Amino acid sequence: MGEDKALLPFAGFDTLTHYQYAKLSKIFTTVYISCKDKSKFDFKANFIEDIATPNIFAPTVGFVSAWKELESDKFFALSVDTPFVTHKEIKKLFEADRDKFDATIAKTEEGIQPLCGIYHNSLQKSFEEMLRHGNHKLGHLLKNSHTNYCHFSQTQPFLNLNHPHQYKEALKIINNSSL
Repeated sequence: MGEDKALLPFAGFDTLTHYQYAKLSKIFTTVYISCKDKSKFDFKANFIEDIATPNIFAPTVGFVSAWKELESDKFFALSVDTPFVTHKEIKKLFEADRDKFDATIAKTEEGIQPLCGIYHNSLQKSFEEMLRHGNHKLGHLLKNSHTNYCHFSQTQPFLNLNHPHQYKEALKIINNSSL
């Protein structure tokens, strides 16, 4: 992207992060934002700062930090750069989830969406091990775990904003929608 996408303005909010937080707060009782440094955000929220891991910018750190902070047997994770995931997709994931799974993850024809799903604490040790060994491949972990893939025929909700042209497209979509 060339800049911190979490801080990009989106849908009338100062940042994409604030947009996601506001949207998810309408769905969940408590929403947490996993981040390296909460001081970069200028709104009030529940932040979970990553454990000290210099030069590691991977979701693995966020998962390990979340489990250290939360007292829950599972949690829903959504990356900041997928702003079109709505209550509809989240509800479908929760309806598909069962305690026997290690994770329930969104999957489209484009592939798995590892940062849109429910993670059970049965994976906590695996994430800690991944972090110790510098292995940050979520797809590999999910493939080798008892993962339930929840299929979605529509790919637009999972549009990921990794490049400037995707961000520009997302701005066009959000300006013409009722999300």
